[in-house]
Amino acid sequence: MSEQRVAGSQRVAEDEVVSLASELIRIDSTNTGDPATLVGERAAAEYVAAQLADVGFETTYVESGARGRGNVVARLAGADPSRGALLVHGHLDVVPADASEWSVHPFSGAVQDGYVWGRGAVDMKDMVAMTVATARRLKRDGVVPPRDIVFAFLADEEAGGLQGAQWLVDHRPELFEGVTEAIGEVGGFSITVKDGVRAYLIETAEKGIAWMRLRVRARAGHGSMVHEDNAVTKLAEAVARLGRHRFPVVMTDSVREFLAGISELTGLEFPEDDLDGTVAKLGNMARMIGATLRDTANPTMLEAGYKANVIPSTAEATVDCRILPGRQAAFEKELDAVLGPDVEREWIASLPAVETTFDGSLVDAMSASILAEDPGAKLVPYMLSGGTDAKAFSRMGIRCFGFAPLRLPADLDFSALFHGVDERVPVDALQFGTRVLDRFLRNC
Repeated sequence: MSEQRVAGSQRVAEDEVVSLASELIRIDSTNTGDPATLVGERAAAEYVAAQLADVGFETTYVESGARGRGNVVARLAGADPSRGALLVHGHLDVVPADASEWSVHPFSGAVQDGYVWGRGAVDMKDMVAMTVATARRLKRDGVVPPRDIVFAFLADEEAGGLQGAQWLVDHRPELFEGVTEAIGEVGGFSITVKDGVRAYLIETAEKGIAWMRLRVRARAGHGSMVHEDNAVTKLAEAVARLGRHRFPVVMTDSVREFLAGISELTGLEFPEDDLDGTVAKLGNMARMIGATLRDTANPTMLEAGYKANVIPSTAEATVDCRILPGRQAAFEKELDAVLGPDVEREWIASLPAVETTFDGSLVDAMSASILAEDPGAKLVPYMLSGGTDAKAFSRMGIRCFGFAPLRLPADLDFSALFHGVDERVPVDALQFGTRVLDRFLRNC
């Protein structure tokens, strides 16, 4: 292929990624987690399927048992069928947005001031758009990658993937036949650390997610009486203790590697006796990294009683727990000590922690593709305090990374844009990511 044709093909992809991101954002695929109010991903899934079919892909559209929860999967055959396939996955759903709080309408997909604006711009219709633009370019150019590439565009990630990745792994595993490695969201983005040098954070681990219900049972009674056995009081005291409790700092391998990489770039030291204080110096990233130093248990909901003058016999609370890899047993032991004997607890939802090593040919390909576009950059592994569809695919033995490459302005508070007001992604970051993904998939 001539240099002129290559340059033309690249320009087409860079133009397409902006329009794809804007058009995807305009498709409202809000996931409230409540079947009565969610919009569903079907329209977005059909849009993606049409874009892929337009250049010759054969696509599989799958709905789970819930109507309108659309998923799309396509495969690009590689040169070596004996090699494990690579999965590139992204979710189509977004969290709700209140238009009255935004500078632009959250489902406008506005392209202005050098950004594409709207709900999903960073979580994660940006990566979906980059993936579709790259897949279209590879197909148009007749590229045969080194290995099979499976593209998956999924429903329901924002509510745990039960109608998306989790459902497909359980009911349609053949769609991922031969996949050994995967890339997805919340990794590959840059932070500017010193003198304009950028570190690109590659997600190699995720904390486990466990939602817990607490319940206290006591004696019911009349609100006018002296009543020392009050379920509401006992629960409130236990919830307050838990909310104030700080779990111990635990240095996992991924966090240790992250801190070592940042130390090498900046000269900052991260003494283990003051990790919280040192991590706070990381600026906007401190929120995300600080949450990976320890387990957390944050009370989020309370429920008790039905009438102002009736002391109820039960009171309940919901707690969002995020647990480091390998810490489940120790976490539960500490949890019980904090809550005390009067509090019953049960897990109402649980997704496991995920962790892999930062090495191998796939990591080498990530590094080469980033450095070709941003010489002098450094790739650094990190742990995500939240969760992604990697939790589903890891159940199949797939090695999962977060790699959705974006070169970001130094002053952009990227982590605050996830589920935030005025969510937006720079146009040139989308175009950068499309170039990186193209190079990566041609050489992975």
